[in-house]
Amino acid sequence: MRAWQVFEHGEPSEVLQLCEDVDLPKPAGEQVEVRVEACALNFADSLLCRGNYQEKPPLPFTPGLELAGMVVAAGPDAHHGLGTRVLGSPMLPHGGFAEHALARSHDVFPIFGTVSSTEAAAFHVTYQTAWFALCRRAHLQPGETLVVHAGAGGVGSAAIQLGTAVGAHVIATAGGEAKVGQCRRHGAEIGIDYDVEDFVAVVNDHTHGRGADVIFDPVGGDTFDRSTKCIAWEGRIVVIGAAGGNYAEARTNHALVKNYSVLGLNWGGYRSRHPELVAEAHDDLMGMWEHGSIHPLVSDVASLDELPGTLAKLAGRNSTGKLVLTP
Repeated sequence: MRAWQVFEHGEPSEVLQLCEDVDLPKPAGEQVEVRVEACALNFADSLLCRGNYQEKPPLPFTPGLELAGMVVAAGPDAHHGLGTRVLGSPMLPHGGFAEHALARSHDVFPIFGTVSSTEAAAFHVTYQTAWFALCRRAHLQPGETLVVHAGAGGVGSAAIQLGTAVGAHVIATAGGEAKVGQCRRHGAEIGIDYDVEDFVAVVNDHTHGRGADVIFDPVGGDTFDRSTKCIAWEGRIVVIGAAGGNYAEARTNHALVKNYSVLGLNWGGYRSRHPELVAEAHDDLMGMWEHGSIHPLVSDVASLDELPGTLAKLAGRNSTGKLVLTP
């Protein structure tokens, strides 16, 4: 089969190689083989290539953390039958940037109705991340004020939609007028262009100096530091990642005086430690999707051959929503 492989760690454009004849092990135990119909890109794919992700699969490996497709082979203990359309997370080192991938049964879920594979592939990681960040870690409540940084991206747009579905007042930040407009279309009451506005001043002004109850931060660095200046008493800042390139160092004395919490979210850890919670989140999110409360944003669909350039587009923040590849 055709698959992108990484034989040594480095910049994705330099280390990704499209191989024409890659062998895929037969599924064993509860594993399934999925014929990939679509695979979504995530910032973590670049980290995998560089060797900077928390999960370090053995070399060579195929990245791609989020797919949709059809089960074409199954181990004796698999939960999904042949022909079942599924979405979810493949099992590294046999990721989704390939024509076929391996997955554990509890890491993939049936696709309901006639949902397209491109939308299904864009759903799992982003909405699960938003759900665990907002519903489990931050316990976001109706009527609270939520700030979503990088709101025009895949996980940001998911957080805006989910916060709106919960009943929160959502403020989103993004770079540029077009991206701010995207945030508003996904439900943000207020959109802040951080290229020309100080989000700290806007948030504090909108909340009459109280600050935001919850801040969803996938950016890190200076964005986190400035977020501490507009977080409410007993507020919660959820650290999703460091798309800005640097992790911040939390000032614990400031957290003590202002009585706010800094919460980490490693969504991948739930897959191994509490897969039942991932299934619970999936069912809850599917219900929201069926009722029209949330809907994945797919901004671009490219071919498998175009992976390096598409991944560079994602890393350069030149996209809104999710980027998806199809074989």
